Amino acid sequence: MRELYPPIAPYREGKLQVSELHTIHFEESGNPQGKPIVLLHGGPGGGFLPLYRQYFNPQKWRLVMFDQRGCSQSTPHAELRENTTWDLVNDIEKIREHLGIEKWVIFGGSWGSTLSLAYSQTHPERCMGLILRGIFMLRQKELRWFYQEGASYLFPDAWEAYLQSIPINEREDLLTAYYKRLTNPDPQIRLAAARAWSVWEASTSKLFPDQDLMKNFGEDEFAEAFARIECHYFINKGFFQSDDQLLVNVDRIRHIPSVIVQGRYDVVCPIISAWELHRAWPEAEFIVVPDAGHSMSEPGIRSALIEATDNK
Repeated sequence: MRELYPPIAPYREGKLQVSELHTIHFEESGNPQGKPIVLLHGGPGGGFLPLYRQYFNPQKWRLVMFDQRGCSQSTPHAELRENTTWDLVNDIEKIREHLGIEKWVIFGGSWGSTLSLAYSQTHPERCMGLILRGIFMLRQKELRWFYQEGASYLFPDAWEAYLQSIPINEREDLLTAYYKRLTNPDPQIRLAAARAWSVWEASTSKLFPDQDLMKNFGEDEFAEAFARIECHYFINKGFFQSDDQLLVNVDRIRHIPSVIVQGRYDVVCPIISAWELHRAWPEAEFIVVPDAGHSMSEPGIRSALIEATDNK
């Protein structure tokens, strides 16, 4: 079982204005002459954590991380305007060009896997490899499972808290009901909904529920960006042309050396999505961690990801 690399500090931090409205916070760590890799964080709206640096050998990798539009240290906070999958794909290219990187490896989990697939299918010539975890392709069946009915059967206690923000007569379409509240002009209404939304995800992310994670996800600043931006993307169906766009376009990246890591008991992004991606893309190495849920910090997933980054 692999342990994390020791903590390191970034050797460079910066801001990049990607539109008249949005400015992106980014950092580089590891070896400035190392193999370039970009980490695409989850959510959308989650932001990156310093802990993520420890998944990469600092002698080998030139690690780029950035906060996607509207979250963490990027501005404006929790902003939904000019915030789509394709805006983020363009931002990744702007960061690559800004840093003078010709090609890089793409590392992404959960929503980060969605964005990794969208970016690599748009710019395959810029990708040396893909390391994906907790596959999420933002299809309607995936959204229904987690936000309407399915995961609720496994976590009825946490689901009860998730439902409390929504009147009974609106519960037939919880995404729409939440979107209505998360875009309400009243900050108290927005925050109450954001906390409920975010804590639901934190409650289900690990094989063994983590109270500290739930507390962190329920903090006002994080919850507002996380819930608003997630719901915005989901209500707009990921801004994809079709529900199965990422599966249909696998041929564009079939030649790129890739690894898929999936927790067997992932409730947030159930293994069926990773399995369907694997069946469409058998060339990618497929690793199922038998005793893990969704979180990249779970021991088996952590170990598999570090093995993958060491071997790329």
